[in-house]
Order: sequence, then C-alpha cells, then structure tokens
Amino acid sequence: MTILELNNVYVDIAGVEILRGISLQVDEGEVVALVGRNGAGKTTTLRSIIGLQKVRSGKISFNGMDITNMPPYKISKYGIGYAPEDRKIFADLTSYENIKVAMKDSSKEENILKMILDIFPELKPLLSRKGGYLSGGEQKMLCIARALALEPRLLLLDEPLEGLAPVVVKRFYSSIKKIKEYGFTMLIAESNIHHVPKLADRCYVIERGEIIFEGSPHDILTNNEIAKIIKGY
Repeated sequence: MTILELNNVYVDIAGVEILRGISLQVDEGEVVALVGRNGAGKTTTLRSIIGLQKVRSGKISFNGMDITNMPPYKISKYGIGYAPEDRKIFADLTSYENIKVAMKDSSKEENILKMILDIFPELKPLLSRKGGYLSGGEQKMLCIARALALEPRLLLLDEPLEGLAPVVVKRFYSSIKKIKEYGFTMLIAESNIHHVPKLADRCYVIERGEIIFEGSPHDILTNNEIAKIIKGY
C-alpha cells in the first residue's frame, strides 16, 4: 500500500524554483532514500511534506489524503514524524522531557519509552541531562527519538548520519534497522551514496530539484553517471 505520494511538486523559495516537478512514492513498511548532493533539494522535499515549506503546485498525498500545504501540526497529527538535520532539540529541557513533549497519548508513555531505549540504549543514562549538554550524535538520537514518540506511520529523517564519527555511524545503521523492525516506514534524505545500501530498500536520486533516477541501492552504486552526479564531479 502506498502511504506517501508526491505528484509533480514545484516549490519556489525567495523567487527561485527549488523543486521542479518532484514525483515519488513510499509504500508502507519501506525505507526509501532520497539521495543527492548538498543543495539538490532533499531538505526542501522533506520540509514540503511536513508543511514547513509552501508548495507552489502539485500534490502531496498521505494515506490517501491530500496534505498539500496543510499546517505542520495537522500533518504530524495525521501520522508523520520529522527529524530535521539541525535537530531542533529543546536545549533547556531534559532528554526525557524532549521525548515526552511529543507523545500524543500519555497512557502509552511506558511502552513508547521502552521502544525508544531499545532502539537507542545510549539515551538511557542521559534521560535527566538537558538537551543542550548532549553531544552532536546524542542530539541526533534524541531528535529521532522525539519523532518516534509520535508513533508516526511515516518517519522523515533529514541527513541522520551527517557529521557523525565513523563509529557512531555504524551504531546508527543498527538503530535505523531496528526502527524498521518495529514496523516504521521511513523516507531518509542522504547525501553520502555509500551509506545508502545499509539504510534503504529503494532510492530516488535528486539533482537540481528533479528526480533523475529511481532504483535499488545496488543500481545507484553501479551506475557511474549517477554516482558522479551525487559526488559532485
């Protein structure tokens, strides 16, 4: 079943056309990567889905419903969680408070927290620490944990591995795999082509605001032309 569909989506920012007719779909249970170099339009695509960026034309459908240009709070209530690249952690709240503020149903708090700590056990000793005192990697974990606390049907992850040390990246591979095992559907924006096989079932390549390729991670890695575009050659 298709849970997310973008049909011919155009987005302008400050009078500049950023997305040029983006069309893609994500099926329930899939992990789909939106791959492209910096500035290709990945973040704008995710922000358009969650309602943070206005769509000039085209349609975004979630679970069969038109959510184009809906307010973000409504979109999140319908079941889309978003973990932005810049994390947006509440620095003065503890890790636990950052997670709790996103929960829709307090009666599920124990089960949700148990799931989050199973995915990110590193957060357990940090629950009472304020967000502003966490490392970059810990904040990334907390950002995703907060999005998971919504119990979303679709999870949008913007560059979850950006800026992380190699040893932390390996840990995130395991966490994202576990998120999928819990049944979450994901759309992940990623600029590093080499991360994709460890993250995604299927991929779209975006360049200058257009989808130029769709296929498996193996298809992308073995396509020299596409690989060169992503690496910025």
